[in-house]
Amino acid sequence: MDAASKKKLKAQAHGLKPVIIIGQAGLTDAVLAETEIALNTHELIKVKVRAERDERNQISEKICTATGATLIQSIGQIAVIYRLNLKK
Repeated sequence: MDAASKKKLKAQAHGLKPVIIIGQAGLTDAVLAETEIALNTHELIKVKVRAERDERNQISEKICTATGATLIQSIGQIAVIYRLNLKK
């Protein structure tokens, strides 16, 4: 994905609220299933990861790998994830 596309998606994500919140239990199969549903519905979502910095990065990477999505931006506990839905 080129820089212009990422910049446009960052601007779109600015007003969004986190759809998925990952807490103490971490990244579970249920959370991944909900993330799949959210990506199919919205394409662009925010995920709030309540963990330490290194663990947040690992969780964001695992989500992107498992769902085939792209990490657009990660600031603090919030990660912006995008996956194109061809059916939309």
